[in-house]
Amino acid sequence: MRIISLLAALCLAFGITACNKFQDYNGPQVTRVLIYKEQRKLYLMHHDKVLRDYDVGLGFAPQEHKEFEGDGRTPEGEYKIDRRNPNSEFHLSIGISYPNADDIAYARTQGKSPGGDIFIHGRPWEYRKGGQDWTAGCIAVTNAEIREIYAMVNNGTPITIYR
Repeated sequence: MRIISLLAALCLAFGITACNKFQDYNGPQVTRVLIYKEQRKLYLMHHDKVLRDYDVGLGFAPQEHKEFEGDGRTPEGEYKIDRRNPNSEFHLSIGISYPNADDIAYARTQGKSPGGDIFIHGRPWEYRKGGQDWTAGCIAVTNAEIREIYAMVNNGTPITIYR
């Protein structure tokens, strides 16, 4: 009977921990986020030191810089983390300040909208096992990874996305 009670208590404790989307982070400040699209890697940096790295999924047309709304591309350039969504349909998400002034100006010369709503986010149920490039231009990591990133990266943190 004691073993069953112990197992039940462990399962309950694990279940509560597993359901908590929010983590604490007390380590070095993330001073920059770097994304390398060709390598499909995201790095959380503290100055010149890599704190964490992650494999990422990208937009369904990852080869080029995002130019227009609906093109399925992940942007390239200098941006900032500018918002958070704790209730995202993609578990958690942190927003990227795309489009910047250059993105907007280029799209206007073409008579189009540059789009927006680019995020680093987790994976919905249908993409839980991966799949490389399935987003509409966002950067995807696992749900466990976005919990970590969400805790570590503050709004205002610079993010550079390279080809």
